[in-house]
Amino acid sequence: MISILVITLAAGFPLHAAEPPKAALEWDLRLRHEQVDDAGFGRDAAATTARLRAGLRLAPAAGWTVLLEGEGVAGAGNYNSGANGKSAFPTVLDPTGAELNQAWVGWKGAQGGVTVGRQRVALDNQRWVGAVGWRQNEQTFDALGAQWKPRVDLGVQYYWLDRVHRVAGDKAINRLARERDLDSHLLNLAWKHGAQQLAGYAYLHDDRDVASASTATYGLRWTGAAGQGGQGFGWTAEYARQTDHARNPADFGLDYWLLEPSWTRGRTTLRAGWERLGGNGAVAVQSPLATLHAFNGWDDQFGTTPAKGLEDRYLGAGGKFGRGRLDGRLAWALAWHDYRADVGGLRYGSEWDASLGFPLPGGLSGMVKLADYRADGFSRNNRKLWLQVEWRGSRKLAP
Repeated sequence: MISILVITLAAGFPLHAAEPPKAALEWDLRLRHEQVDDAGFGRDAAATTARLRAGLRLAPAAGWTVLLEGEGVAGAGNYNSGANGKSAFPTVLDPTGAELNQAWVGWKGAQGGVTVGRQRVALDNQRWVGAVGWRQNEQTFDALGAQWKPRVDLGVQYYWLDRVHRVAGDKAINRLARERDLDSHLLNLAWKHGAQQLAGYAYLHDDRDVASASTATYGLRWTGAAGQGGQGFGWTAEYARQTDHARNPADFGLDYWLLEPSWTRGRTTLRAGWERLGGNGAVAVQSPLATLHAFNGWDDQFGTTPAKGLEDRYLGAGGKFGRGRLDGRLAWALAWHDYRADVGGLRYGSEWDASLGFPLPGGLSGMVKLADYRADGFSRNNRKLWLQVEWRGSRKLAP
């Protein structure tokens, strides 16, 4: 259905625009080495992968945009990609292959717009719906999206999701890891006032392939800062209620909350957090469409929330530094997590995360990143190391 709508809209472009059509070539080339030391395997995983994402962005008429974007991943080394059958090695979920990443038609006016086709969807901090940009193969959606801004301080977003194309790729051995048929409705309203933003949302997720994954999530998210110029005290507070939805055979109602105060001085920000994903021993709060790597530690131990739920209490710090030509161009982050069950008092484990980002000649950027999970009552010890170089850019094409 989505592909038919894209073709229909594209065919409706005026043949004679008031201005010559504009076009730009966009690219994102990323080379990464990932090393995984998992105590459950006799051998480490070593994956060297290269991802090229390239797209053509067209502006055929005033207000209209068309994006066609492909993505290809090449890889070498011993690791289980989810598609190569190397199950004797730890998983690095970056399978090789090529696919259509985005193909959409959009129109945007003074107070809103509409986008139809395969597209990137990222709402708020991507806790519930995101693009999973950390993995080489991005997560995108066949979707209809609409944005409306009735006032300067008020924004409304709505998405209907028809299908999700997951990071495991089209060749994943598990067919359900490739993509899912959906009938999901996402509504997000955001009100801004100075340095504060209050967002309310209703995410009705209907997974037509896995009924037990269907949920309804209703929540409020409040972010803000008390100081001037991004300095001083800041905060994030969020609460949501998740229930069974559509054909889900379970019957539950579970709570989610996040409290994260922060303090910024100069180029450094300190933060403390307490995130709770409720569980009852049979089911727990889940966010299968999220950018999960950004939450509960970079080691990705909790992509699926355990049935007893999860409490993540963490401390973090980060910022920028550098002198001379590198002034403010070196980015660092450090975090410590303590993981526990929501019910039953079980300690899961703890984790240290650290990263350093830096510029390289020729417009490239580099990163070194480490995650070290120490198991207590959940999973097993695991350590990951990433070395990465990335080149992003765009170039206008002559009409």
